Amino acid sequence: MIWVNLKRVVKSGLVSFWRNGWVSLTTIMVMIITLSVLGSLLFGKAILLSVLGQLQNKVDITVYFKADAKESDIVTLQESLSGLDEIKDLNYVSREDALVAFRNRHAENTLIIQSLEELEDNPLGASLNITAQNPSQYESIARFLEASVFSSIDKINYRQNKVVIDRLTNILQTSKNLGTGISIVLIVIALLVTFNTIRLAIYTSRGEIKIMRLVGASNRYIRSPFIVEGILYGFISAVVTMTLFYPLTLWLGPLSERFFGDINIFYYYIANFFQIMLLLSAVGISLGVVSSWFATRRYLRV
Repeated sequence: MIWVNLKRVVKSGLVSFWRNGWVSLTTIMVMIITLSVLGSLLFGKAILLSVLGQLQNKVDITVYFKADAKESDIVTLQESLSGLDEIKDLNYVSREDALVAFRNRHAENTLIIQSLEELEDNPLGASLNITAQNPSQYESIARFLEASVFSSIDKINYRQNKVVIDRLTNILQTSKNLGTGISIVLIVIALLVTFNTIRLAIYTSRGEIKIMRLVGASNRYIRSPFIVEGILYGFISAVVTMTLFYPLTLWLGPLSERFFGDINIFYYYIANFFQIMLLLSAVGISLGVVSSWFATRRYLRV
């Protein structure tokens, strides 16, 4: 009996979906817009995180060692720093590498190159570039270094970079909060529009609902076909939305890579296709089911 009723419900929902073709098409188009907004927010978040990550990676602090610093002392300090949870990356630059980089940087300055040639020894000391997991952690790393007893340290450039690091921390936090706020507002607007569209679609079937009630159909049986329609609205809208994203991201991919550096939005779409499809399908189906349930209950007095 259960399977018979289920078969009738599904069949009724499919018949109603195809019979009200224009209404179904309008509802699907509105849901496509809703899911497109959600998908665009996902792509926008990926771009934002990529840009913020690039900015974060460009900020570090550098420990400069004295020219006569012992290699063993530097290795000991490096091992101590490696044990800190705040450390993301350590990049050691030897005296020889520092001299090569200095020569390359001033290759066109004849006076500086000649001055280096006259020196008998390499005047540059080794250095250690430190990247933190989060910009807000540079303060604690700097305090650890300043409190250390390593006499080989010449200077730490954290205080000179502190203004830039603090500004970057504020930019990261503000950008994340702003992105979250905008996402919530757009999603709420899209959900309200979709809900009202499905409510109007169900309103066109009010006469059919009254007849079903007169013949003694239960509230669950009356709602079920509309819930089936809601599932169809959500799934079809998700499939169409993902299909539309393919040419769009294919076109925007090179542009995103050119303007934002490390991220190609098309590659992101391909790499996360099934996750995005699953998310849009879940949101679309949930929205269709919930909207259908509330519309039949609240507005049609079922």
